[in-house]
Formats: sequence, structure tokens, C-alpha cells
Amino acid sequence: MTSQTFKFVYVVKAAPSLAYSAFINATAMKEWLCDIATVLPRAGGRVFLAWNSGYYTCGEYSALEPDRKVAFSWRGRSDPSASQVRVNIDQVNEGTRITLEHSVDGEGEAWAESIREIEDGWKGSLENLVSVLETGEDLRLTLRPMLGITITDFNAEIAAKEGIPVSNGMRLDGVIDGMGAKAAGLLPNDVIVAMAGREVRNFADLAAALQRKRAGDVVDVEIYRGSEKMTLAMQLSRRPIPAIPTSIEGLSQALTARWRKIEAEADAFFTEITDEQAAFKPGPEEWSVKETLAHFIQGERGYQNYICGVVDGQEQWSDDFGGNQYAYIKATVSVYPSLPELLAEFKRSHLETIALFENLPDKFIERKGSYWRVAYNALEDPFHFHNHLDQMRAALEAARTAA
Repeated sequence: MTSQTFKFVYVVKAAPSLAYSAFINATAMKEWLCDIATVLPRAGGRVFLAWNSGYYTCGEYSALEPDRKVAFSWRGRSDPSASQVRVNIDQVNEGTRITLEHSVDGEGEAWAESIREIEDGWKGSLENLVSVLETGEDLRLTLRPMLGITITDFNAEIAAKEGIPVSNGMRLDGVIDGMGAKAAGLLPNDVIVAMAGREVRNFADLAAALQRKRAGDVVDVEIYRGSEKMTLAMQLSRRPIPAIPTSIEGLSQALTARWRKIEAEADAFFTEITDEQAAFKPGPEEWSVKETLAHFIQGERGYQNYICGVVDGQEQWSDDFGGNQYAYIKATVSVYPSLPELLAEFKRSHLETIALFENLPDKFIERKGSYWRVAYNALEDPFHFHNHLDQMRAALEAARTAA
């Protein structure tokens, strides 16, 4: 048996405490290393990390010295046995030096692929760690292409209703102007079942298919449009990255300006809509205007919980996106039964989000990766709002036609 040690040394302009946290906090680890993390940072505590590609590793912490040292075992999905990771964190004049060593006791064909993954994986990930700690930018996001789609529910019942012969895939809620999906000819209600030669059943599969792709690449997209299966060539778009304010005050001002535009669009739409029109359902499975407003309110509440989880460093995760629970939609409408009440709560929920940002602790901005991620999500173009605004327009037109 041959022992091999791969050594990586990076100097980052950040405090040792932030570098240490990047190896012992699940939220921080997701910001530079993996897509799913659950850890228990104590001797013998678990380390489980997973990626949308399907790769995962498990192990346990063997040594922890705050702001100085971390050690844990590592057994990847196909590894014949466990290997060992040691991280030393030293304060230097330029900032903090991070030295990571990954030792493998093994050789031969069984280890060949794992060793390639270890070398390539740590190099790219540690370069991303430097970016996240120094600027907040997650290179996996800023360099990743964008399709220009929004997604909606899909299950066996919906598949049967639409005449789609599969019940796994991603159903499109809408396509965004100027992006690759619309240029390729994708339409709302299309169901993506494969991309770039990989099966797509959910968002994680889609992320895995795009993992090594860049803007400008052309990929084949397999879809069902009703019962017809089609393959379209799509050029991947460059992801628009909003300017991230450097202060909490600046972020709250940018959010306020963004919200005022949404509010103006909403006010223009809701002029002279009666309560009866807002309650009209175009079809048994389609939402009324009131129900769409309830969906907005619930989405904003969920977003507030997400912000608090990231700020606390205890972000929750799940295996996939859940469907829109109709019982919850009906519950919100029952509590705010009139259109003015729903509209007022919709506006209050956005103002509460802005107030939440205004009251974030000042030290949160020092965690540049967490701050950048939350700010990026907050300042993205409001594709979701505009897609549902079109849906509400269609529901209103159906109500007026039926009158």
C-alpha cells in the first residue's frame, strides 16, 4: 500500500475565524465547497457532504482547534477506504494562510478516479473559498450559465391531465425574454426530461447537467410538449449578476427601490378589479387572482425564514422543492378573504423583508459569502413576480369573459 498526500496552500485576506468556520459550519461549507452539508463539529462528530452531481463523502472530525486546526476523515462515494484531511490555519501578515493536506493510503485502478477527483476537486474548491472569503462571490454561481426558465409543479396527476407519458421531469412555468430557453423555442408547460446527455428529474439533476458548462455552450434539451417528445438545441446564457451593495444600509436602499417598482406594477394591475373577479378560478386546477396573491405572501414568509437561517448559520435544506400546497393557499385566503386585505398583506410582507434586512446585525456583513448570497438572491430580477402577474392577467380576462 502506498501513501500519497496532496497539499494545497492558499493565503486569503480574511480573519482566521472565518477560515476555520468554513470547515466546521454547514452553511459556510455550502457557500464554497458542496451543495448539501450536515456536520457536528466535535471529535467523533459527523461530516457529510454531497454535490448535485451525485458525489458524496462521509466521515468524522478527529481534531478541532478553534481558528487553527481541523482534521476529519473522508470516504467518497467510490473510495475503497477512508482517507484523511488536515487543515492548518495560520495568521500571516497578508491575512490567513490555509494549508490543506489530503492523505490517501491506497493505489491501483480502484483509487485512480478518486485520486483525480481529490486533486481537481480541492484545487477548484479552495480557489472558490478564497473568492468567497475575500469578495463573497461564489464562482460556481458567477461563472455558471443560466437557462432563463422558471419552474412549477409536476407530478403523475398533472402528467395525466396534460397527456405527458412521464411523471418525472421539470415543468416550465415560464421562459425569460433574452435568455437561451426562449431563443431555443421552449414554452410554458414543456417538461424537461434530459439536458446535455443527462436525465433531469428535478432541480439537482439540472444543476448536475450544467456543472461543467459555461455561458455560450450549446446543449441538447429533451422535452415533452404534451405527448410529443422533442430535442432542441439551446445556447446557454450568461448569468446577470446584480451589483451587490457593500453595506446593509445600501442593500436596504436597493431593496426598497426594487420593491417600489414591483409595488407600482401591482397597483396598476389591481385598479378597478372587483372582489368577485379576483376570486374567479379559470379552471379547477388554476389559481384565482386572490390565490396567486396568497402564494406571493407565503413565498415572502418562506424567504424571511431562509434569511434568518443563513444569518444564524443554521440554514435548512431539503432534497427537492416541494409543491405549492393548495391547503396552505386556501388557508391564507380564508384569513384575508377580501382583495384589499390580501393586497395589504402582500405589501406588508415585502416591507417586513426590507425591515429584516435593515435590522441585520452589523457583523453579518463580515461573513462575505453569506452576505453576498443573501444579497444576490434579494436583488435578482423579479422573474417570479412577472410570471405570476401574467397568470393573474389571464385569470382576470377569464373572469371578465365569463361575466
